[in-house]
Amino acid sequence: MRSFEHGYLLETGISHSLLMTMRLLGEYRGRQNLYTEQFPEVLNTLRQVAVIQSTESSNRIEGINVVPERLAGLVTKKLQPRDRSEQEVAGYRDVLASIHANHARMRLSTDLILDWHRMIYRYTSEKGGAWKKTDNAILEMRPDGRQVVRFKPVSAVGTPEFMDRLVQLFHDAMAEAKTDPLVLVASVILDFEYIHPFKDGNGRIGRLLTLLLLYQCGYEAGRYISLERIVEESKETYYDALYQSSQRWHQAEHDLRPWWEYFLGMLTAAYKEFESRVGTLTSAKGAKREMVRNAVRRLPQRFSIGDLKNACPGVSYPTLQRALADLRREKAVRCLGRGPDAVWERTGG
Repeated sequence: MRSFEHGYLLETGISHSLLMTMRLLGEYRGRQNLYTEQFPEVLNTLRQVAVIQSTESSNRIEGINVVPERLAGLVTKKLQPRDRSEQEVAGYRDVLASIHANHARMRLSTDLILDWHRMIYRYTSEKGGAWKKTDNAILEMRPDGRQVVRFKPVSAVGTPEFMDRLVQLFHDAMAEAKTDPLVLVASVILDFEYIHPFKDGNGRIGRLLTLLLLYQCGYEAGRYISLERIVEESKETYYDALYQSSQRWHQAEHDLRPWWEYFLGMLTAAYKEFESRVGTLTSAKGAKREMVRNAVRRLPQRFSIGDLKNACPGVSYPTLQRALADLRREKAVRCLGRGPDAVWERTGG
């Protein structure tokens, strides 16, 4: 909300490097439809991988972990959640799937945000879908185990009004079209995180909002490359950018630029990876072998071919064997036994 008040973000200067990044992202957006037409089978495989990685990474950032051999089954609904972590993963999976399928018909609103929060907790004993009832804080865990407050969000009493106002100001700014939509999307995500409207689940809802709003601006890299995984891989930079842009937010005197630079850099990384993948995966066979390689990197150092099968939905047993043979020749893995139940070991750590 603070970023949109009184035209504040319109008065924030943009560097030449940020302008170049926005121009580059526009070029990426212009090319993405060509890939959709030319490589539908490859993109279908990338979609399957992205959904699994997004579900895993966004929850893992918040300390919610699921053993790798069960993750794919949960995402594809072949397995039922058996504990609290798996229940929250299943809820996130449902919201993510609804965005991928229905983003064109969704309109940002407080009701939509509350409904997503309700869905995340739908399989748990906790009831979601309500703003926080008590004040909260964004904490940092120091190496010595001490917790320190990094930012004090909007009070519980003020949250409903702040959220209503944020959504309205965002829609007004989009309609006025006085600046690039990417800047508006980045800013609304920033303000959402500083309002911190829920007791728990703020980070996950913020990342889901990112996916939806980028979709609606025509940036669809998140369909094929997990934005959540890129955030997880750059987690320290992500939190640092949020912290830098939080200073004097309550007074609407904060610096939006550190967050803008991180946000657009994250999206640029997704598009670079997307084009790289499409460029090297020119057949469904190649795409599925790449899927296996990515799964091997995510699995524990020792795994079975059954674990690999669960992590690679839609990949046949012969393709798994061929991919493992390739990795074995490259000395990236080794087999510690014989037969279909043999244990494999990743040699790269």
